[in-house]
Amino acid sequence: MADEHQFIENGMQRSQIDEFFATELERAGYGGMEVAKTPMGTQIVLKAEKPGMVIGKGGKNIRKVTRQLEERFDLEDPQIDVQEVDEPDLNAQIVADRLANALERGWYFRKAGHTTIDRIMDAGALGAEIVLSGKVTGARSRVEKFNRGYVKHNGEPAEDIVDKGLGTAVMKLGTIGVNVKIIPPGAQLPDDFEIHDDAEVEDLIAETADTDEGVEEILDDVADDVPEEDQVAETADTEGEVEATEIDEEVVEEEPVDEETVEESSEEAEDEEDLELEEDIEAEAAELVAEMEAEEEGEGDN
Repeated sequence: MADEHQFIENGMQRSQIDEFFATELERAGYGGMEVAKTPMGTQIVLKAEKPGMVIGKGGKNIRKVTRQLEERFDLEDPQIDVQEVDEPDLNAQIVADRLANALERGWYFRKAGHTTIDRIMDAGALGAEIVLSGKVTGARSRVEKFNRGYVKHNGEPAEDIVDKGLGTAVMKLGTIGVNVKIIPPGAQLPDDFEIHDDAEVEDLIAETADTDEGVEEILDDVADDVPEEDQVAETADTEGEVEATEIDEEVVEEEPVDEETVEESSEEAEDEEDLELEEDIEAEAAELVAEMEAEEEGEGDN
């Protein structure tokens, strides 16, 4: 099977397992799950508000759920670990199910929305958003939003930090969808910053100067790492001595050459060349004169 088809199949299986748990463990306060494939089997971590109801008397309910997972979803040796939710008001899935149940019991949507989001913020959340979509009050469907605090809607923080939950309320007029987003307390957002009260600017500048290394310091460190010319010369001399001893070559020192003697020899060579040129010119001139005289004598005889 191709990788793309395998990813799609794994996603569909995960969604089906999530829907199965939401239906079977609705009364226990189902709060989500995590699935991981291991060499020993399939590890499933369940989050529930009431773990005792998930396990059942003597583990009867958990064995039933495990058997159904093997039969319906063809999972190899599923191992279920049930964990209790520390703060149900900060779990988006539990909050969405509670709000859907409140709407089904007849709560007015605006009262239910404000009450739920106030409980979320009182639990310490940094931000929350509740969206109700459907036939809320009349025959026409609409969307109602309740916002508190700060919520990220896109980017990597929206995928990793924001907790999301979906619920469905079946009413007489139609179905109402419940969408809950919660940013838990202590979440590290990319745009967070700190304000220091009664802080002196000079102390902060000194701290940054001590921690941040300047360009000059980096250049000095690089210069210290580079060997000096004397060291390079010494290493070259030692290497040359080693090579000389290995090859057994005799080093002969060259005698210094006198610059004056070199200049005199060059001047003498130039004088000799000039004399030779003058002699050649005089010989050519004599030959031309002899030829001209011979031609004149021949014309006189004629």
